[in-house]
Amino acid sequence: MADRPVIGVTAYVEPVSRGDWSGQHSAVVPHDYVAAIERAGGIAVVLPPRQDADDALVRELLARLDAVVIAGGADVEPSRYAALPHPSVQDPRPDRDEFELAVARVTAELGTPVLGICRGMQVMAVAAGGSLEQHLPDRVGHTAHSPTLGVYASHHVTVVEGTRLADVLGADELDVPTYHHQAVAEHPGYVASAWHEDGTVEAMEDPSHPFRLAVQWHPEAGTDGRLFDALVGAAAASRGVGRH
Repeated sequence: MADRPVIGVTAYVEPVSRGDWSGQHSAVVPHDYVAAIERAGGIAVVLPPRQDADDALVRELLARLDAVVIAGGADVEPSRYAALPHPSVQDPRPDRDEFELAVARVTAELGTPVLGICRGMQVMAVAAGGSLEQHLPDRVGHTAHSPTLGVYASHHVTVVEGTRLADVLGADELDVPTYHHQAVAEHPGYVASAWHEDGTVEAMEDPSHPFRLAVQWHPEAGTDGRLFDALVGAAAASRGVGRH
């Protein structure tokens, strides 16, 4: 592909030990995201979080990108959606929250193609004024969405006919890689485009946008690359949106 689209993928700043170095602060993201973008024909750029991020900074960033993946990770701090934390909620990551909420807001404003994955879907909902279910087992009575610590499980989701997601994946029941104990409860401006049989929203999309889509599962951890193909295709089709 000539002039390949540049796709930013959000990341952590984490202590990493390797070789002679112990606990060195590093910008990190699972390489599965990078590999999936590259297989789809894009160029992946890792986006470290910044706690001082604001909408103006993110506009500058998006002027250099063709699309964004808001990646999975730790729980969004409940205060971001005016809630008190459930005992199961992970320690807050204010750098990721601040940066990624700004990314979600500004991509919506500019029309930049976006794929939200797991936490990324939750960030997009919160940025739009929505809220989250903080611990799914309390409602659904099982742990099928994340049964084993540090291991992706799989479960079925049903894609809604007539949605952008159905255009990409077909209006079918799919087996998807999963690892989450939270889910989107309210998602203003988005429509649900996939469900789990227990009533959990598994995907959502903005019908007013050519490609603003989020899934609760982890496509980068599976073998189905169609969501990344669609993102890179949307990035190529809308190249330069938001650039100035």
